[in-house]
Amino acid sequence: MDHLPAQAVSAEQAGLTLAALLRARMPGVSWSRIKALIDARRVTVGGDLCRDPARRLKEGDVVELLARPLPPPPSPEQIVLRHLDDHLVVVEKPAGMNTVRHPAELQWTQRRKELSPTLHDLVPLAIAQRTGSRGPRLRIVHRLDKETSGLLVFARSVAAESGLGKQFHAHRVVRRYLAIVLGRPASGTIRSTLVRDRGDGRRGSGEGGKLAVTHVELLEDLGSYSLVQCRLETGRTHQIRIHLSEQGHPVAGDKVYHRRADGVELPDVSGAPRLMLHAAELGFTHPITAETLHWQMGLPSDMQRLLDRLRKRSNPRGH
Repeated sequence: MDHLPAQAVSAEQAGLTLAALLRARMPGVSWSRIKALIDARRVTVGGDLCRDPARRLKEGDVVELLARPLPPPPSPEQIVLRHLDDHLVVVEKPAGMNTVRHPAELQWTQRRKELSPTLHDLVPLAIAQRTGSRGPRLRIVHRLDKETSGLLVFARSVAAESGLGKQFHAHRVVRRYLAIVLGRPASGTIRSTLVRDRGDGRRGSGEGGKLAVTHVELLEDLGSYSLVQCRLETGRTHQIRIHLSEQGHPVAGDKVYHRRADGVELPDVSGAPRLMLHAAELGFTHPITAETLHWQMGLPSDMQRLLDRLRKRSNPRGH
C-alpha cells in the first residue's frame, strides 16, 4: 500500500511501537518492509517525521504513512539570510519546517530534534557559518505556519524584540502573501473576529474573538483556482487560511481549513504537494536605526510548478 491516511492512535493501541501499529494497519506486510518504510522518511507522528520503529505511541498520536518520502531537512548552509546585523536577522523560511519548537518538544533527544529541525534551530548555525559566531539567542517576534514558505524576521536583542513587537502590534509591518486558492474570490477586505474553536474543534470566526483583517486581491484567474495576494492588517494564527476557506476559497493543499463558514466541505483537486501559501514581502522600520527595510521573495519552485500546471489546465492552447 502506497499511503495510509492520518489516523489517531486509539486507547486500545496506546503503548504499541510505531512498527507494530503500522503492521496492524497493513496486514500481510513484512516487518522488514515496515521498517524500510519508516527508515525511508515516509512516516510521520503528529505531523513530524519519525524514523524510530520502536517509538511507543500514546493515545491520540496521529500516524500517517506518506505516499512519498519527506525530503531531508535543509542544512544550515542552505538557509538563506537576507539581512543580518547585531539586532535582527531576516531569513527565507523553507516550507515544511516549523518556525520554533513546540514546548512539548523541548524534552526530545538531540537525535530526534535533528530529524525535524526548526528554523529557530538552524538560523544560529547559519549565522555562525557566516560570521564565526552564533551570537545572541534569537527572539521570536512572529511565525509562519509549518507548510508556509517565505520571509521571516527574528530579533537578536532585547531592544529589537521590543521595537519590532510594537510595530507588529500597531500593524505597521508590511506583510504580503501569495496563495493559490480554490475558485475565484472577489478582491476586497475580509473582517471577522477569530476564536480558538468555532464549533468544530478548529480556529475560526465567532463571537467574542480577536479582530482579524485580511485584504485580498485577485491576481490571476486559473479556471477552477486563482492566484491571490493577501495583505495582513492583523496577524492572527492561521488568519489567511481561515478567512479564505470560510469565504469558500480554501488555500490549495490545506488539510485543515477546507470548509466554508456553513460547514460545507470543499474538495481540493489541485494536486498541491503542500499548503500553497508564501510570505512574499516583508517590510518594517529598523527598531534601532530607524532605517526603512523591505524585502521581496519569489515563489518557491513547488508553488511555481503548480501555478504553471494550473495555467496550462485552464488555457491548454496557450491563448
